[in-house]
Amino acid sequence: MPTAFQRDTAVTPDASTPGRYRAHLPKTWSAPNVPWGGISLAATARAMQDAVPGHMPLRSVSCVFASPVEAGDVEVDVTLLRAGRTIAQVLATARTPGRDAGLTAIGVFGAPRPGFEFTDLEPPEFPPVDALRSFRDPVPEGIDFEFDNDPFPLWMHHLEGKPVAGHAPWEHYVPTTSERSMYQRYDETPMLPDGTVDPLALVALCDMMPGAVGERMGPPTEHDWYGPSADITVHVVGTARSEWLLARNRARRAADGYASLEVELWDPETGLVAYATQTMIFTFFGPAPEGDGRFPPDQRP
Repeated sequence: MPTAFQRDTAVTPDASTPGRYRAHLPKTWSAPNVPWGGISLAATARAMQDAVPGHMPLRSVSCVFASPVEAGDVEVDVTLLRAGRTIAQVLATARTPGRDAGLTAIGVFGAPRPGFEFTDLEPPEFPPVDALRSFRDPVPEGIDFEFDNDPFPLWMHHLEGKPVAGHAPWEHYVPTTSERSMYQRYDETPMLPDGTVDPLALVALCDMMPGAVGERMGPPTEHDWYGPSADITVHVVGTARSEWLLARNRARRAADGYASLEVELWDPETGLVAYATQTMIFTFFGPAPEGDGRFPPDQRP
């Protein structure tokens, strides 16, 4: 039986318009006001894959978020740029019907080929999942802290996370790095018949990067902000079989109102399964930081 992820990223060809697919994104995937960019990209990639002869596996996908894709009906226009015997390139735009813009992606799909094989990244530690607190757990007793907003529907209905490295928002600490890591799993892990995780589910899980900026800047300040994505690129580099996957994330550079971020997605059983980069835009609810307030505490003049 299909999982929520597979049902909600399903696409149907539109018989009246060549190259167009229809999808429907429920509000339960919102993060916080419109569907999570990762779920919109996964639905788009599913339409792209359907258009590829032979349904070759996704190898990489890059997209820009030109305009929000609202919950509800979505149209995806797909153009097959080239399809060879073992590789294909595809262009697609997903948008809310009637909008001029939305999410535009370009993807590379490719059949398995002979080649070298190695992973030149140090694997993270994989602590026992059962020993870690969940994002769904209440704030510990004795801690005077309340979230400004209700939790994203995404985290309540579809995803569970458990922090491995980094700090909770109520902790007081001196920041020294942006690196953080956490386990993530779908409430219903979307498995394929061969016992592997749907690769498009990995694409969606990579869209979790802006928290690295908060980790580097330290405990909450008077500057309330959020970080919408300008773009994201995901490389699917392995096959996942585990329910819980570990994401290791950092912000490489923040300047001029943008941040450059990266994430590695690891399966404790099979190793590195995806790698992604993202450009984030700083958006402030009130006054933006000025002077020394623009820097982490340990880098202030």
